[in-house]
Order: sequence, then structure tokens, then C-alpha cells
Amino acid sequence: MSQRPAPAADDAASVFLALYATALPYVYGYLLARCGRAVLAEELTGDTMLAAVDAVKRDPPRTMSTAWLLGVARHKLVDYWRRLGREERGIRSLAMEAPDEAEDPWEVHLDSLRARATLEMLAPQHRAVLTLRYLDDLPVAEVADILERTTHATEALLVRARAAFRRAYSEQEDAADA
Repeated sequence: MSQRPAPAADDAASVFLALYATALPYVYGYLLARCGRAVLAEELTGDTMLAAVDAVKRDPPRTMSTAWLLGVARHKLVDYWRRLGREERGIRSLAMEAPDEAEDPWEVHLDSLRARATLEMLAPQHRAVLTLRYLDDLPVAEVADILERTTHATEALLVRARAAFRRAYSEQEDAADA
């Protein structure tokens, strides 16, 4: 991943263009791996690059790097999930489940294709918290900051999201066995 020092205002655009050429496949791959749909990944990649251009125009970051663009992409993905969640809440209210236990003893070998399909079936807030915590391997406190929730609320959301994932995954497994 390339990292460039803070550019002067005059050459910020040329530095960004060079970064764009090298970082685009990484940004697209990051988003595709997390959303699973090429069209959506393309749209989010475009949104990421537009947001990065706006940021460079306003106040060029000290360091323009692929990692910086991936951070912008992560925020665009979270924004997408939030928007999707708001739309779904407008259609129906989500029932809150009480967490059964503090520990999560589910230790099952997961089929990656089924796991991706299962993740797509979950509510956006469950998809977001599971992706940020387990795919991006972020600590709970950082996931809470990104989702603009308290750490305690994020931990509770993780418990509900894991339970929802487990249920949906098992239902797919039962359907495949039938």
C-alpha cells in the first residue's frame, strides 16, 4: 500500500490521481468482500472516490494512502447500512431480542459461501456490526465509535447479531439438508 507525504495544495490533485490508479482495486475488493454484490461495490467505490476528492479539495490529508481510502470506504459502507436500516425501520419495526447469555459458545465450522449469504439476509445493523467486528477485526470500542453507539449498546447488538446469524445460518443448513 502506497503512502505519500502531505502534498502542497497545488499538487494534491496529481498525488490523488496517482493514488487513485493504484488504490482503486484495493478499495473495490474491500467493498466487494463485505457487501457481496458487484453493482453495490462499484457504487460504493464511486462514492468513496467522490468523498475522497471532496476531502482533498477542502483540506488535503497529511497522508494520502490506500489505507486512508479504505477508511473512507469503510465509512461509506457503514453509511449505506445505516440508510438501509432506516428504510427497513420505516417499513416495519424490529423486534428486540433479549440476550440469552453473556458467552457465545457457538463453535461451528462455517461454510464461507453460506456465511456470506447468511450475512446478506441479516438486518443492516446486524450486518454492519458483524462485518466491522469480525471481518475488519476491529475492537468493540472502535466499532461503537463508527456506529455512533455506546460500547455497552454495541456489545448488546453483537449478541443479538450473532444470535440472528446463528439462526439464519442453521435455517440455511437445514434447508440444504432437506
